[in-house]
Amino acid sequence: MKKSNIIIIVVVALLGIATLVISLARGKNHTFEQDFQVEAAAIPGGVTRIYMADKENNQMLLTYVDDSLWMVDEQYPASIHMVDLLLETLSEMRIKSRVNQAAADNVVKILAAKSVKVEVYYKDYRINWFGGKLRLFPCEKCDVIYVGHDTQDMLGTYMYREGDDVPYVVNIPGFRGCLSPRFVVNPLSWRSHSIVSLPVQQIARVELRIPSMPSESFSIDREGDGFVLNLLSPAHRANGFDTARVAQLLSSFVNLNFDEFAKNVPKAELDTTFTREPRTILTVTDTKGNSRELKTYIKYTNPDDIVNMPDTTMYQVFDINRLYAVLDNKDTVLIQYYIFDNILQPASFFLGKDKSYFAR
Repeated sequence: MKKSNIIIIVVVALLGIATLVISLARGKNHTFEQDFQVEAAAIPGGVTRIYMADKENNQMLLTYVDDSLWMVDEQYPASIHMVDLLLETLSEMRIKSRVNQAAADNVVKILAAKSVKVEVYYKDYRINWFGGKLRLFPCEKCDVIYVGHDTQDMLGTYMYREGDDVPYVVNIPGFRGCLSPRFVVNPLSWRSHSIVSLPVQQIARVELRIPSMPSESFSIDREGDGFVLNLLSPAHRANGFDTARVAQLLSSFVNLNFDEFAKNVPKAELDTTFTREPRTILTVTDTKGNSRELKTYIKYTNPDDIVNMPDTTMYQVFDINRLYAVLDNKDTVLIQYYIFDNILQPASFFLGKDKSYFAR
């Protein structure tokens, strides 16, 4: 046989093998014996995007940036705890049982009418042989899973994966519960609640303005390896301050979070509370010049009290646990007095004078 013919045969054979491998990778037919998990979800950075949509036209996209940052709809930082829980679910969920033929048609109808479509995009290779020792042709693949309703015993969730013949009951071995609540199609549920996450070494300035008490407004500014306290009205440097209280204040910004997003704020408060001057304006600036601003407002127990009661400064009128805050003039959130009592204090508090609960 001529040498040229041998080369042609070898090339054709290699192309045939490559085509077969690519075809199998693209259109693998799942069977009951196979696990249901997304293996890439257990690898840091293995999953690149997760898109979810429901039958009510709600949709949401999670995008991987790095191991400490995911983005919601490519705009907002995601809650790492929520994302980690979702990745853990995708990695550990297994087939509990096959839906029997008699019930399969009904389950499919319910999934078609009410389910969450989950598209999981992940890194893979067209050729991945010998336990990952030979990897060729890197690519991004996608598993599509429809997450449906939970079983009656609440110990499993009906799911269908594109490429399967029937839906399955899926659970996490050892976990007593259902999985559907982990696939929420609400961008707010996935967004981070972090206000500031800065070690003291990265803080350049903390400023607190109190519109109702200008003389109590102040800033704490980095000066070399230490900090100084400056009063803002009139502007001058304080001769001294309570270092323990200032240190406690600065350490509060290592992991400062709000409680939740304020949804469905009553109209009475939109028309009154948020048209007034904020109670306080807190601005934290890091050493790179990035700033976050938090404006706080009183939250009333009964919003109608703002309109109906002649004296809305009475203690019983407002919520004694939480208050409103507007973050960077964008998001209205709820924060707890318990967390912020030692942060939103007037200058006199940090000058070593008696504590003043001005925020109440």
